[in-house]
Amino acid sequence: MEDLRTSETWRVFRSQSELIDGIESLHNLGAAVSIFGSSRLREDSPFYQAAQRVARTLADAGLSVITGGGPGVMEAANKGAFDGKGVAIGLNIQLPHEQSANPYQDISQTFQHFFARKVMFVKFTAAYVVMPGGFGTLDELFEALTLVQTGKIANIPIILVGSKFWSGLADWVRDRLVGEGMDSPEDIALMRILDRPEEVVEAIFSHYEKRGFMPSIAEREIQLNL
Repeated sequence: MEDLRTSETWRVFRSQSELIDGIESLHNLGAAVSIFGSSRLREDSPFYQAAQRVARTLADAGLSVITGGGPGVMEAANKGAFDGKGVAIGLNIQLPHEQSANPYQDISQTFQHFFARKVMFVKFTAAYVVMPGGFGTLDELFEALTLVQTGKIANIPIILVGSKFWSGLADWVRDRLVGEGMDSPEDIALMRILDRPEEVVEAIFSHYEKRGFMPSIAEREIQLNL
């Protein structure tokens, strides 16, 4: 039992190291947008192409793009930013079936622990763009919604791309979660569903039009206590 306790203690230090390395790597990043979506979509997918266009437009406007660093939508978004004027960041994760890092990254970091990686996604982002995806994408989506809902991070845009894909989920949230009193009606407004890449970029810039992308002093304090 003592050996197990010692092992767990050292794992805590390793987790701490991942957090420190991530903060050091991204601290001077500036305004960034996190883009999520399926790792299984290929270049001929409309959503792969949409992610690439969104990322390129954001990058050319001076924003950095953060992804999970892997294939599929992550690759598309990194590629769009890499080809543009912004910084392409990939935060990869070690998995039992190893996820390979895509080659379109200016900053690349690999994490062993999901929770440390998640902190980096929300700590340095001004918006979430969520393309169609599976469990991992849904995990990131509901993580962001929960953090905004509970005030643990600032009220950032959370944009779901693809009305045909996401409308069923939005209806379920409205009918079941809100309808049965498990969430509030205003919580629905925390996420927007859009279709065109141009709409996504416009929504992000509109949100920050009167205040700028950088967090306020109060928001920085929230980030420190994330």
